[in-house]
Amino acid sequence: IIELNLFITGVGNVGGKLLEQIQQQKKYLIENLKLNVRVIAISNSRKMLFNDKSLKLKKWKENLLNSSLSANRKVFFDYVKSLNYRNSIFIDNTADEEIASEYFKYLKNNIGVVTCNKIACADKLSNYIELKTISRKFGTPFLFETNVGAGLPVIDTLNNLIASGDKIIKIQAVLSGSLNFIFNNFKKGLSFHDIVLKAENEGYTEPDPKIDLSGIDVARKILILSRESGYNLELDSIKNNSFLPSNCLKTKSKKEFYNSLKKNTSHFNRLLKNAIKQNAKLKYIAQLEKGKASVGLQNIKSDHDFYNLEGSDNIILFYTKRYNQQPLIVKGAGAGAEVTAGGIFGDIIRIGKK
Repeated sequence: IIELNLFITGVGNVGGKLLEQIQQQKKYLIENLKLNVRVIAISNSRKMLFNDKSLKLKKWKENLLNSSLSANRKVFFDYVKSLNYRNSIFIDNTADEEIASEYFKYLKNNIGVVTCNKIACADKLSNYIELKTISRKFGTPFLFETNVGAGLPVIDTLNNLIASGDKIIKIQAVLSGSLNFIFNNFKKGLSFHDIVLKAENEGYTEPDPKIDLSGIDVARKILILSRESGYNLELDSIKNNSFLPSNCLKTKSKKEFYNSLKKNTSHFNRLLKNAIKQNAKLKYIAQLEKGKASVGLQNIKSDHDFYNLEGSDNIILFYTKRYNQQPLIVKGAGAGAEVTAGGIFGDIIRIGKK
């Protein structure tokens, strides 16, 4: 039996679901895949909980709450390193920049990294290349499937296409579950402001919805797909055609941002009216073609694959040398804690099977 030792930071929505799934599948993984998944340490922004044999997952919440250990990145890393377990995996379920900047330390010490945090892979190109290089040099797994499309096998599919000698010609995608949810619910007679608020309350957007609406989140995702396709792009080389008026983009707080959405009601209504006039639907599209990438709102006609995309689903079309007439399509739920946790869990199992 192979033991996988997990060190998890971030136990909110996604992290909590991940712990639930690990507990649920423990017996199945031992019996069917000969994998014993042990959670050795967990941390949130306030507290940490360690147990070098394995934490009891039934009571992790109260045990973490009552832990006497204050959260400390360095202490956490030193603990992982000192145990020196084979198949140690550091899991980052946060959107924290500081944590993302520490991956190289883990990778250099043969500690695998699994993350849904997009910051590292969408950072400066040199940083992305360094992480990939260290991962190869030390043979340490560095997996980030959930960076794009939550639990959908997007990066894995892309990697398999390239590894088998195919070449990416074009990628066209709806990569924001939150924006798809917002524009699917934005109908005549409804206020754009209210729809965004609903999306936030239902957990579809980032804690700060401006990150979704400004397009930066989607730009990061298409950047990661571009880099995985072999193009050395930087974030600022992605053309961001923002649909937000500049006074919305300049806001400094969430409250201010929501107020600016209210003030610009007529602007958003015009976008909708224009789409309806063309018998089209509003979709927020990311595209990569000939080494150039862009993101922006488009009017999509009924003959397009994106037209009937429901709810908060994502869809990715891969046009390649082999799939040049009909694209290879990956489609499904692209947002939500449960599917994201499932994607992270999938990466953990992938490491175990290697």
